[in-house]
Amino acid sequence: MSGVISHEFEYLKPKNLDELVDFLTQYKTKAKILSGGTDLIVRIKDGFESPEVLIDIKGIGELKELKFNGNSLFIGASVTFNELIDSEVVRERYPLLWEASKSVASTAIRNRATLVGNICSAVPSLDSGPALLDYEAEVILKSRNGERKVNINEFFLGPRKTVLKEDEFVYGVLIPFINRKNGSAYVKLGRYNGEDLAQVGIGILVVEGKEYRVAHCAVGPVAARARKVEQLLNGKDLNDSLIEEAKKLIVEEISPITDIRATKEYRIHMAKIMLERGLKAAVDRLNGKGPKYGERLI
Repeated sequence: MSGVISHEFEYLKPKNLDELVDFLTQYKTKAKILSGGTDLIVRIKDGFESPEVLIDIKGIGELKELKFNGNSLFIGASVTFNELIDSEVVRERYPLLWEASKSVASTAIRNRATLVGNICSAVPSLDSGPALLDYEAEVILKSRNGERKVNINEFFLGPRKTVLKEDEFVYGVLIPFINRKNGSAYVKLGRYNGEDLAQVGIGILVVEGKEYRVAHCAVGPVAARARKVEQLLNGKDLNDSLIEEAKKLIVEEISPITDIRATKEYRIHMAKIMLERGLKAAVDRLNGKGPKYGERLI
């Protein structure tokens, strides 16, 4: 990384959503939206991105909103991970998202990095992915043509690819509240504590009534639900025999690669261990036992 931005671009800072829509309609693919900038600025410095226009959305008040109405949680596009961590609503009602947020990089990075920026980057290792998938969140997209909502399961098309159209922006994320007792766990494997990306990430949500939701990141081109594992587990009490069956199935649902952070074989091995620890912790938490949220499970 050079540490400096070596090309010129126009900087725009809309005061409201209407101005933002106007700018996106005018510049489309020539523009990039800037919020936290923790991913985009690095990519510009490294020469992977060279936008003609940067549109800074941090001045738009609506996008900073974090609201719970009793049925769902709205997270605006400019809400940072530390704002999620500081929220009692997120901690008490969406503990899987809270735990995943605490695993993102460092406090300094989380002061700027946003959840919406995380999903828009669409990197395979995004820590927010498993929690949003398990909670079955919706992504709210806006443009001059109006608004549409996309289930998070359909938002990611591939590494750094989403369904976002050239004149659209992500307004926020809507997460339904599960009005039943539940327990969850986000298990992240990294090379060290701090700003490392996930080598493997497993998010598990167990809802009263023996409903299991399992999602993963960093072990495939996109974060995704492990439907075969869920089908195996649903309706059953967790026991060692069932866990062993689930560990065999998770291997069929992931497709990790070997890269600078880990080998394919290591990721597969650890995904099985992490699935077991995550399932046990989520069930224990459902029953009021187990490790506290935020405690590392691996």
